[in-house]
Amino acid sequence: MILRKFLSDESGATAIEYGLIAACISVVIITVIQTVGTNLTATFQEVGDALTQGGGGSGSGG
Repeated sequence: MILRKFLSDESGATAIEYGLIAACISVVIITVIQTVGTNLTATFQEVGDALTQGGGGSGSGG
């Protein structure tokens, strides 16, 4: 009787499923953050290069 009740209990399986869902969401978040970081780095590099080359700012003139 106790063994049957133990084998039919699925509360542990639910916790494992929630853990797997949380892990998948974490992987997606990390991937998105890395992609955004890479794009941001490239953008700042382009801006830095344009400033170094004197790329047409309206702030200097005289």
